[in-house]
Order: sequence, then C-alpha cells, then structure tokens
Amino acid sequence: MIKVNENYSKLKASYLFSDIAKRISAYQAANPDNKVIKLGIGDVTKPLTPACLAAFHKAVDDMASEETFRGYGPEQGYAFLREAIAENDFASRGCNISADEIFISDGAKCDTGNIQEIFSADISIAVPDPVYPVYVDTNVMAGRTGDWKNGRYEGLVYLESTKENGFVPELPAEKVDLIYLCFPNNPTGTTATKTQLEAWVKYALKNKALILFDAAYVAFIRDDSLPQSIFEIEGARECAIEFRSFSKTAGFTGTRCAYTVIPKECRAFTEKGESALLHPVWNRRHSTKFNGVSYPVQRAAEAVYSEQGQKEVKELVDYYLRNAKIIRESMTALGYTCFGGENSPYIWIEGKMDSWEFFDLLLNKAEIVCTPGSGFGTCGEGYIRISAFNSVENVREAMDRIKKAVGK
Repeated sequence: MIKVNENYSKLKASYLFSDIAKRISAYQAANPDNKVIKLGIGDVTKPLTPACLAAFHKAVDDMASEETFRGYGPEQGYAFLREAIAENDFASRGCNISADEIFISDGAKCDTGNIQEIFSADISIAVPDPVYPVYVDTNVMAGRTGDWKNGRYEGLVYLESTKENGFVPELPAEKVDLIYLCFPNNPTGTTATKTQLEAWVKYALKNKALILFDAAYVAFIRDDSLPQSIFEIEGARECAIEFRSFSKTAGFTGTRCAYTVIPKECRAFTEKGESALLHPVWNRRHSTKFNGVSYPVQRAAEAVYSEQGQKEVKELVDYYLRNAKIIRESMTALGYTCFGGENSPYIWIEGKMDSWEFFDLLLNKAEIVCTPGSGFGTCGEGYIRISAFNSVENVREAMDRIKKAVGK
C-alpha cells in the first residue's frame, strides 16, 4: 500500500503566517470598510527598479526572435549572472568565490529548505531561537527531529538568542553537525561582528561541522565594519554554505531569483569519516531536480550589478531603511525596547506582554499587522517583529495609530 511520510504529522497544526492570515481575514470580514496596514511579512512593496525592468523587457523581446531565443538554460545559471555575482558580491569584498561555485535558483527559501536533502538523516542540528521557521520545518519533514513538546522539537539543539546576548547565539555546549545562522537576522534584525563569525567558523572546523549561512538581508548592512559574507572569514570555504536572494535587494519577491554559494573545498564526511566534497553533490541534486531560472529573470538580476542598477537598488534599500528608522524611533519613544532596524528591515520589539496578545491589540485597536515573536520560537515570546516593507506614508500612519492604541 502507498504510505504517507508521517513526519509531516509532527509539524505544528498551522504555519505562523497562515495563523496570521486567518486572524487578518477574520478581522477584515467583520470590518470590511476599515484599512488594515500590513507590517508583518517581509514582502516588498516598491516596484522593480528601472534598470532591472529595462533588462527584463529586452530579454523578453529576445525570446521573440529565432536569433536570440533561449530554451533550456544551464541548471546552475547563466555565466553572465554568475560572473557578475562573483565579481560584485564577493571579489569586491576580498572573498575568493568563483562563478562556478554559485548556483542560481528561484529563492533562498527554496534553497535553505532543499539543502538538507544532501545530508545524512542522523546528523545533529543546531538552529537559533528565534528562528526562520523553514530551517526547522524542512528538517522535521525529513525525519531528523522528535515530536513537538513544550514549544520545541525534540532532537534539535536550540541556540538561544536573547536580549542578554544581543540576539547573537553563543556556541553550543555540545557537539553538533549542522548549524543554521542568519545575519542580518530574521526575525530580530540584529547583526554579527567578524569576531563572532570567526568563533563559529573555528567551531565548525574543530568539530567537522557545517554552517548554513543565510545572508538574504545583506543589502541592508550600512555599517562597513560588519562582514557581509561568511567567506570573509578565514577557513569558511571549507565549512560553510551561503544563501543570498534578490528578493529584498532588488524587489524580486514576485520575480524570483536567488543563489547559493558552495566552495569547491566545502566538505561533509562519510560514515567512515572520509571527506566528501559538497559542491558536486549539490550540483547533482540541482541538475536533477531544478530546471533553472528563466532567461529574462536572470537578465533582470544581472542588471542589478550595472552602474545604474547599483544606484537604484541602493536607493530602494535606503527607502526601506528610512521606514525602519521611523518605526524604531517611534516605538522607542513610546517606551518599548527595540532591536534591529539599523542594518536590517526588521524591528524586534519587546512588547511587555504575550506576543499574540500584542498582535491582537495592534490589529483590533490600530488595524496594524505585525508578526508575533513567539511564532519564531520560545525565545521570541514577549516580542513582536515589525517590517519596514511598506510605503513611508503607511508607516507614518501606522506609527500614529499605534501611539493612539497604546495610550501613551
């Protein structure tokens, strides 16, 4: 008989953002004429920049001519985009990353979820808490965890990120095999210093572990002292994989383009303890299960790296950072302790009450949607995340509404 993957039954009854959507739908059904301002999920609101749009249009026109038409492209991505990424995102920062170590995909969410397929089922996994849910849920689906008990999955090592450690987790006391890190962090908006990342790389090398480094929000870093890639750290080529995305950098959330970097010396180990290079393993998985990002989308992504494209995407990110500043300053003025919002589009706010209670208060009294911190993990209880992805007009209106709602 056909059997179902019963690991899916371990997943919590509903996904965080599904819970949020249900509450919003219920409120809007009861109040159809009221304007709800959404500052919850990290979806951009500004359109594609002119340089990207022009490249997109030209590439679509290329598909209308026999001379320039493209059929199946290379699964790993076209050389023109991979070379632009290697030069602009890595060589410019002193990172030794070659074009053929870059794999183009349709999203960092997909890659961070799919990457676990190339690892053994019996590895030990460390995840931050609070955490982006995809890291956890995909490993639950794969059968690497026990059941959900008391707000956590048995079998995972949770790296507690708290106000006391600046929301940068400390090294685990026990030995782990796979480590998920995300900086600038989703959901807390905090960043890690070079010294902090050096400690993680040293740990991974010493313990034959691997770091999965999610840098989807790297474009928001404005502090030049902060590392923008795990590969700025000596030794990381051997023990780290990095994920990046054009979604927030260039407004590609609906256009879909991202990439994963796996250096050729990056390794895992066999059951016998022999070194096994991961670059060819991921290349095999990628070639087998993925048919590539469309030619027009890759041309649009390439345009990000043109002189005009760089100017435009910086302006785009700066727009959201100005929103983040408004949110952080407004919430701080109301007496809330805030984190993030300086090198990140997310502001992590200590709510002085239950996370879902604060969510409901803002929805029902201010008609503002945030994200309850408890949805990201046990350590997120008592916090909410507010996103800067909206118009400046809506952000200002939202802050005015919140000021009235909390009565301060």
